[in-house]
Amino acid sequence: MIEFQVEVNILANSKSAIKRVRVSSKKKLQNSSKRSSLRKTMKRANTVIENEEKDNEAILKAVKAVDQAVSNGIVHRNKGARVRSKLIKALNK
Repeated sequence: MIEFQVEVNILANSKSAIKRVRVSSKKKLQNSSKRSSLRKTMKRANTVIENEEKDNEAILKAVKAVDQAVSNGIVHRNKGARVRSKLIKALNK
């Protein structure tokens, strides 16, 4: 597990509010990292689709990444379904 060191200016008064700030800032870092890797995977898949290459592996990795992002709550499930449909349609062409 990756450990994050985050310094946050805390304006909260109670212990639970301080912990919420600490936890939410860690989650924000993790989610932004996952979102960034999802975008990179999608870019690779889109370049494969645009160049009309027969690299099914990149498209399947992108589909898997989208499914994982949806299950982790990083991407809304409707957007995930839309992107997944677009990728599968390109795969079957």
